[in-house]
Amino acid sequence: MTTRRHFFVTTGAALAAHAAPPSEAINLGVIGSGGRGTYVMSVFQKSPGLRVGSICDVYEPNLERALSTAAKAQGGATPKAIRNYKQVLEDKSIQAVLIATPEHWHHRMVLDALAAGKDVYVEKPLCQTPEQGAELVRAEKASKQIVQVGMQRRSYDLFLEARGIIAGGELGNVRMVRSWWLNNYVGQPPAGKLEGPLDWEQWQGPVQHRVPLDGVRFRNWRYFSDYAGGIAADQGAHAFDGIHLLMNASYPLAVTGAANKPQKPEFDTPESVITIAEYPEQFVGIFTINYAAMKYKSRNDQLTQLDGDKARMDIGREECRVYRQGAEETAGIVKTSARGFGYATELHVQNFLECVRTRKTPTAPMRIGFQACLITQLSNISRQAGKRVRWDDTAGKVLL
Repeated sequence: MTTRRHFFVTTGAALAAHAAPPSEAINLGVIGSGGRGTYVMSVFQKSPGLRVGSICDVYEPNLERALSTAAKAQGGATPKAIRNYKQVLEDKSIQAVLIATPEHWHHRMVLDALAAGKDVYVEKPLCQTPEQGAELVRAEKASKQIVQVGMQRRSYDLFLEARGIIAGGELGNVRMVRSWWLNNYVGQPPAGKLEGPLDWEQWQGPVQHRVPLDGVRFRNWRYFSDYAGGIAADQGAHAFDGIHLLMNASYPLAVTGAANKPQKPEFDTPESVITIAEYPEQFVGIFTINYAAMKYKSRNDQLTQLDGDKARMDIGREECRVYRQGAEETAGIVKTSARGFGYATELHVQNFLECVRTRKTPTAPMRIGFQACLITQLSNISRQAGKRVRWDDTAGKVLL
């Protein structure tokens, strides 16, 4: 499969070429320039006054492609090529960093970026464990920095319209929210071929170091528990953040997880998982992911359904529909995004840059990113413990 992000880690060219007042100019450092990191970087470059000053990655092909992409968007001005992220943070000319590395590096890098006085846009999931998340929330509060976690539904016009419909009472009382995500990777051979040099020791970083270099682990990191919480955590962070946004939910009371054994013997995380979260707002959120299902078109591979006692809302990537009681075969309300799901990332980046300039709180600060990934972390803990687990929000601790 195509990897979204590897570590160290258009149309926007015309916009980026426009000059901005010095007070609005932002020099960005990119840490992690795989597929997702390079894409989000290109979204950043659509903003007038934004310049990519440096790009860091320990996989040379990613670094070279990202440098070329960045240079084309800023009139040939090539960013510095960096191979250790601390050099990006030490650069006084860099005001903000985009962190798009694998999950196992997020916690350490965000802490280091805050300590260096950088504003941070970090991809999801925010971290690997509840303890890391609680520490990150404390660190953000103790700093003066702006942090935006890549939960782009928080800025997406479609989800914001849907939230307004729910808040207006159209659905009545909602006691259950059901969300699913379907795909298939079981029959696909795991990617493992490398196209160039990789600093394997740096890439492994804070987790157990394995020798020799393992291309399958590098290419498929999100399916190994050393580096991530599995596909249920990777996609579940988005699904649960959408639920939290729509329901104006707080942290969970308890979470239960269940799953099959992994169907791909080379991976140690399951691809078919159910997570049930209980909330103090008196509703249950259920997320099911099955990467052993048939493959769908991307616009149809995920859906969230909110079961109200007056109506049901179905919301996916591109469309929101409301079915009222007594007329459930025809949607009474239909909303679509004028520019599609890709627009969500553009809106989210715009919000971050606006907050960097104004010092306002962004739409997805640390606590929002932690709340989303916490559910999937508790689900993994529940599966391993074989029982429902509770969360003490006051103490910030897991209760088994």
